[in-house]
Amino acid sequence: MEAGVPSARSRALAVLRVRSRASAVGLLPAALAVVLVAARMTGRLAGDPWPTVTLVVCVVAALVLLVGGAFAAVVLRASPAVTPTVPLSEAAAPDLYRLVRDLADRMDVPPPSAIALTPDCDSWLEDRTHVAHRRGAARRSAGTAGPVGPESEPGAAPVLVIGSPFLWWMRVAELRAVLAPVVAGTGPSAHPDIADARGFVRGLDAAVDVGGRRGLGWIAPPARLLLRLCRTDAAEMERGVAAAASDRAQGVDYGLRIVAQEQVGLAYAGWDRLLTRVALPAWRMGRWPAHLDAGVVSALTELSRRDRLAEGFTSRLGERPACDLLEQPGLIDEATSLLAARLFHGGPAKAGPDWSPVDWAAYPEEVVDRKWRTEAARLHAALDALAVPAGLPAGPSGSTAPAPSSGSPGAAVLPGRSRGSAGTAGPATLAAADSPSPTADGFAGPTLERVLRYLTELGGEAAAGEALAGRLSGELAREERAAGPAAGSGKARGADAVPLFPLQPPRSGRDLLADHVTAMVCCAAVDSAGATPGLDWLDGPVLLVGGDRRSDLAPRVLSLVEEGNPEPLRDWLSALGVRPEKPVRLV
Repeated sequence: MEAGVPSARSRALAVLRVRSRASAVGLLPAALAVVLVAARMTGRLAGDPWPTVTLVVCVVAALVLLVGGAFAAVVLRASPAVTPTVPLSEAAAPDLYRLVRDLADRMDVPPPSAIALTPDCDSWLEDRTHVAHRRGAARRSAGTAGPVGPESEPGAAPVLVIGSPFLWWMRVAELRAVLAPVVAGTGPSAHPDIADARGFVRGLDAAVDVGGRRGLGWIAPPARLLLRLCRTDAAEMERGVAAAASDRAQGVDYGLRIVAQEQVGLAYAGWDRLLTRVALPAWRMGRWPAHLDAGVVSALTELSRRDRLAEGFTSRLGERPACDLLEQPGLIDEATSLLAARLFHGGPAKAGPDWSPVDWAAYPEEVVDRKWRTEAARLHAALDALAVPAGLPAGPSGSTAPAPSSGSPGAAVLPGRSRGSAGTAGPATLAAADSPSPTADGFAGPTLERVLRYLTELGGEAAAGEALAGRLSGELAREERAAGPAAGSGKARGADAVPLFPLQPPRSGRDLLADHVTAMVCCAAVDSAGATPGLDWLDGPVLLVGGDRRSDLAPRVLSLVEEGNPEPLRDWLSALGVRPEKPVRLV
C-alpha cells in the first residue's frame, strides 16, 4: 500500500465526521421532541408547563427539519463546478486512449473514464459523476443524437484532463512520463470514503454558489461554516492522494519524468507569452487565432533559439510529437483555440461574423495592420475631441477656427461609428486626402506630424499627453462597456462567467498613449517607407523594415510621451525615410 493512502483515508473519515455532526445537530431538536411527546403520552410529564414546552419544541423541530432538509437537498443536487474542456472521444484519439490505458495497467489502477483537453499547461483528474453532470450530458447527447458518455455514469472513474499545449510541444515518451502520476490518482480516488468526502466538499462548494441567488442567501452561511470546519482535513486528504499517486508512479518512466518536467516549465512560459502577446491583440480585434497549440511550438522554438538555457530543447523536435496520437490534430487545435479565447478573453462560444478565426499566415495583415490603423484612428479621434471645445486656436485674422467637418482628413473616426450633423463619430472607412486641410486644433491630419506637434507644442512637459491619455482611456472604456452586454447579458455563474482567467490588468493612460503613438508611427512607416507588419512569436505585432524587425522604436516613443521630447523619434523616422507630414490610411 502506498504511503499516502492511510493518511488520505483517515482525513476523508474526518471530513465525513463533520457531515455526521452537522446531521446530528439538525436531528437533535427532533429527537428532543420525540422524547417529550413520548413522555407526555406515558404520563411522565403531566401538568403545566409541559404541554406548552412540548408544543414549542415540536414546532422548532419541524422548522429545523424543514430547513435542514432543504439545505441537504441543495448540497446533494447543486451542480459542482466543471472545468470547460474540449471532450476527446476514443474515436478521435485511439492511440492516446491506448497509451493512457497502458499506463493504468502498468500501475494497476482503474483507467480514466474519458479524456478531455484544456487550453492550459496542467493536467488533472476531474469527477463528473454528479447527477447534475449526467443531466447536462444527456441534454448534450440529445442535441447530437449520441449516447451519454461513460464519464457521467454512477461510479465511473474520473476524467483525465490534459493541457493541450503538452500534446503539441511534448514528445510521446515525455507525455507518458508526465501523465503517469496523474493517471495513478484514479487508484485512491476509487476508495469509497475518499470519493464520498470529495463529493461532500464539492456539494458544499456548489451550495455556496447557489447561496448567491435571490431568495437562497440563507444557504451560503452554513455551507461556508462546514467548509471551514473540514478545510484542513480536505486539504490533507488531497495531499495524501497526491503522495500515493506519486509513489505508485515511481516505477514508470521516473528518470524521463525529471527531464519532462523541464518541458512543462518551458511550455508554460511559451504559452503565457503566446496568449498575452500574440493571441490577445487578435481577440481584441474580434479575431481568434485558430491554431494556438501549433503556435506554441513556434513560440517555444523561438524561445529556445534566444535563450541559452533552452539550448538543446529543439533537438527533441525530431522525435514523434504527442499530437500524432490524435486522428485530426488540426480540428482539435481549432476547438481548444476557440475555448482559450472564451476562457481568457470572454469571447463567444461559437464563431460568427464578428468573431472569426485567423490563420497565422494572415495574422500580420488581418490583425497587426488592422490593430495599428484602428489605434491610429482612435488617436486622431481623441485629438479632434480635444480640439473642438472652447479655447480653439485662433486663425490668421484672430477668429476661432471652425470645427472639423465630416469630410476633412483630420476628422479621424473609429470603426463602426458615423459622423452626423451633431458632430458625432463618422463612417467606418476614411481615406486620407492628398492635400490635408487644417483641423480645428491647427494641425494637419491624419498625419504623424500632427501627433508630434500636439505632444510637444501644447503645454510642454508632456502636459498635453496627460489630456490625450485621459481621452483615450475614456474612449476605450466606453467601447468596452458597449461591447460588454452583448457578450453576456444577465448574470453568469460558474464556468459561464467568462472570462474565467483575464490575462492582463487594465492598462494605464500612459501605456495606452504609448501604444497608440507606436501604432501611428508604424502606420506612417508602412505607408511612406515601405515597412510591413509582422508577427514575432514571443512579442506579438512587430514592424519589419527590409524584412528585419525594428525593436528600437519603444524607447523613442516613451521619450515623446513621458518627456515631450520628439527629437529621438524624429531622428529614427528620418533614418528610415518616414515622412511624418504625409497622411496615413486609417481603418
